[in-house]
Amino acid sequence: MATQMFEGRGHAAVYQKYRFAPGKELQQTILTYLQEKRANLAELVVDVGCGSGQGTRFLAEHFKKVVGTDISEAQIQEAREAPSLPNVSYLVCPAEELPFEDASVDILTSFTAAHWFDIEKFMREANRVVKPGGCMVISTYTVDMSLRYGNCSEKLTKIFRESWDLLLKYSHNRIKLVLEDYKAIFEALPFPDKKRITDIFDKIPMTIAGVVGYLESASPYQAFMKNDPKAAKSLLQETEKRMLETMGVSSCETPVEFWVRHVCVLGCK
Repeated sequence: MATQMFEGRGHAAVYQKYRFAPGKELQQTILTYLQEKRANLAELVVDVGCGSGQGTRFLAEHFKKVVGTDISEAQIQEAREAPSLPNVSYLVCPAEELPFEDASVDILTSFTAAHWFDIEKFMREANRVVKPGGCMVISTYTVDMSLRYGNCSEKLTKIFRESWDLLLKYSHNRIKLVLEDYKAIFEALPFPDKKRITDIFDKIPMTIAGVVGYLESASPYQAFMKNDPKAAKSLLQETEKRMLETMGVSSCETPVEFWVRHVCVLGCK
């Protein structure tokens, strides 16, 4: 059974505002692999668990037709309302029941979503819809994140990680798949030609408001919010305050570098 964690319209709006698109290094890793496998001329790309469409929009810049799918109507609504290219469309459906013909999809992707799927059913469905010679790309960013700003990078990263560690107490057991660098997802991928890359580092341009917003968009924060709204809001306020004091600035729109480690599972049928 897939796990539904991003259903609410409010959560979807926060997700759209603060979740970032795949960074340059991850994009390059994916595009290079697809070129090697001659999948760069793909007719149909399906992005599963697309959320508010950050990864889907990246794909649309490189491929003829891209369809983003998600189980959450609120997320798909956000994706549809965001500016995007005319070759993108969106569908509401479970990852385990994709409305595509057998062997009709050239590339199937999933960005920071596959850990929420019923992995066995999803892989069976992916194997059904992907063409022979087609590819799968499944990636996630990890909790290995750091902040860089002037000479206070270490202190900023410590503040961020303290907040994140507190939130992890509220994380769903599916997050274990992320903490283990998608090893189980790699093993479940039914294609013999496959690889897993665990050391893709990306620099994401952010502001302090963006970093705090990212924490707010995370599923453990939403669980914390349901459990203790006052303490959850206080955590975000305190995190922002400590970061601004450490940096010696007053504006939460002050830019910082947000470094993220990605894991990417790649396979060719």
